Amino acid sequence: MNVCIYPNAELAAAAAAILIAGQVIDKPRSVLGLATGSTPLPIYRELIAMARRGALDLRQVTTYNLDEYMGLGPDHPCSYRRFMWENLFSQVDIPAGNIHIPDGLARDPAEECRRYDAAIAAAGQLDLQLLGIGANGHIGFNEPAERFTTHSYCVALSAQTLRDNRRFFEEGAPMPTHALTMGIGSIMQAKRIVLVATGAGKAQAVRGMIEGPVDPMLPASILQMHRHATVLLDAAAASALTVR
Repeated sequence: MNVCIYPNAELAAAAAAILIAGQVIDKPRSVLGLATGSTPLPIYRELIAMARRGALDLRQVTTYNLDEYMGLGPDHPCSYRRFMWENLFSQVDIPAGNIHIPDGLARDPAEECRRYDAAIAAAGQLDLQLLGIGANGHIGFNEPAERFTTHSYCVALSAQTLRDNRRFFEEGAPMPTHALTMGIGSIMQAKRIVLVATGAGKAQAVRGMIEGPVDPMLPASILQMHRHATVLLDAAAASALTVR
């Protein structure tokens, strides 16, 4: 695990965008795993700026997102498909047919998860997976558990994740309690992983991920076992580390 610490969140995001751009420049047909939430937003803004300047050509890229809320269609304002459209896909030239996100309206969630894993495998697996980390150490929607998950699956969201994500929904609006997510095994199949964490609220999870034991109760700790994982932190997210 390669850990890089930056003075602020903006520089950490810029570094992540450079790594993603480098992957695409080196392999124009890259298969990218993408994430949602507040952490990737400045990364996507950097990628959009690169593409608009002509420094980055995304026309041959294929993308697979980590997860989607169960019960939300693509037009729902809080769906991850809508998030990705508004914050990246509508502003770059990735072909619509190359964009893949789990179907939150799937009648058979288990079959949808099998289909999604098979599609990633058929694409040759992910060349680079972008990740954030939850305050409880989750990656994707893989919550703390007794064992690491394997394939993509439908997960019941933890109380902490529901609290953390409540801010993205209008006050009083119902919030999904389940999501489709790539499993830990699916994520670990990626050839390269880039995890970005910013803010003091992530500091304890970051410490456990980097310095603690590999433990399914802190899912991100499995990244210690990945052959090519890069962790980009701002100073606040790195503040609980004992070794720098």
